[in-house]
Amino acid sequence: MSQPLQGQRILITQADAFMGPALCAVLAEQGAEVIASTQPLLEPGAAADVVAQAGRIDTLVANLAFEAPTTPADAVTDDEWRATFAALVDPLPRLARAALPAMMARRSGKFLVMGSAAALRGMKRCASYSAARGAQLAWVQALGVEMAPHNVQVNAIAQNFVDNPTYFPPEVQANPRFQERLKREVPLGRLVGAREDAQFAAYLCSPAADCFVGQVFPVCGGWVAR
Repeated sequence: MSQPLQGQRILITQADAFMGPALCAVLAEQGAEVIASTQPLLEPGAAADVVAQAGRIDTLVANLAFEAPTTPADAVTDDEWRATFAALVDPLPRLARAALPAMMARRSGKFLVMGSAAALRGMKRCASYSAARGAQLAWVQALGVEMAPHNVQVNAIAQNFVDNPTYFPPEVQANPRFQERLKREVPLGRLVGAREDAQFAAYLCSPAADCFVGQVFPVCGGWVAR
């Protein structure tokens, strides 16, 4: 088996949620030494602690999960808005402050955000979640062009309808109404497999993807194109 990540140390945050399990498996298969952190990142100092505990890292995969609220836009409270951004947005600059200086000094490194296509297409009753996921992608685009001269690549995967235990657990997938929705809304007609998504993430972590900076890659079975 090809191991394009041989010798790389890759830190994955919230490795027990969202795409964490699939990422840990696939990145390890491709030769990476995976540091799987399950530490919550809500406290201001948590991100720095996670990075410090990991030691030298070549790539940081910001895998951040939060149960998407389904509140109508005119009923979103300040508390919901703040909680959503605290979980999905606030950890990013903290992780960057902790991890990027060493990468810049080495002139080598990658920072990959596992984001959401909810930021790329309007969805009802998804205002706070979509706004937070959109902030993630805007941050990636800005940081990507800033880090490019340092040979540090910052990119994001914007996904939806990807098999994962946080947003599409088995009980959701087993619902006939959900299967009908897949056929109706997703040109692919099925969920993107967890391994399919993780294998693309592994590519973005590899030297073959050194040319991508500040890019947002939709992985959603064509959902954003409809």
